[in-house]
Amino acid sequence: MELAYYSNYAVRLVNSEEPLRGKDELTNVEAVRALFGANQSAARRATDTDVTRFRSVRARLRAVFDAADGGDETLAVDLLNSLLLEFPVSPQISGHDHRDDDGRPLWHMHLADHPSNATAGYAAIASMGLAFHLTEHGVDRLGLCQAAPCRNAYLDTSTNRSRRYCSDRCATRANVAAYRARKREEAAERTEREDAAERTEREARTGRSADNSQNTSN
Repeated sequence: MELAYYSNYAVRLVNSEEPLRGKDELTNVEAVRALFGANQSAARRATDTDVTRFRSVRARLRAVFDAADGGDETLAVDLLNSLLLEFPVSPQISGHDHRDDDGRPLWHMHLADHPSNATAGYAAIASMGLAFHLTEHGVDRLGLCQAAPCRNAYLDTSTNRSRRYCSDRCATRANVAAYRARKREEAAERTEREDAAERTEREARTGRSADNSQNTSN
């Protein structure tokens, strides 16, 4: 398993909250355990006290994405380094679940579960995975969705670094909103032109009437 895979842990945690919509999924220990996905051995260590701890780590990870999205690469790296120092990983060589056609283990690096508590374990894996992704692909590959009010985090894996939205749904919503905005602007411009033409015509008629009145009096 590639170590960059663990960066999904960071995205998953950050996106458990939608600040601009006032939504927060981390309201109980079951929500914390769900973040671990298939890693149920680590999830079982989570307790009620991890809810607050996870929220704290989430805020720090979002700050990394905020800095990256804002173009401040140095700040993003500094924030991520502080997480790496506080939550060190325990790397191990693994291969027991992956074998080649001849039955030999496919050895790869694996981030082992942290022995202390669920929050430390998750934070260590998420931070290291994000660090691998950042150093492999660049800080500008960390982004926040541009389809307001959504500000979900995403990892840009596009070939031309063009991703701006967290999902196809948000991309479609943003495109529809932009299309409607263009149509409203076009309609406003058309109305303005028609009003201007009507004013010009009225002024012309008024001018002709004045000329006729003057000719009559003469």
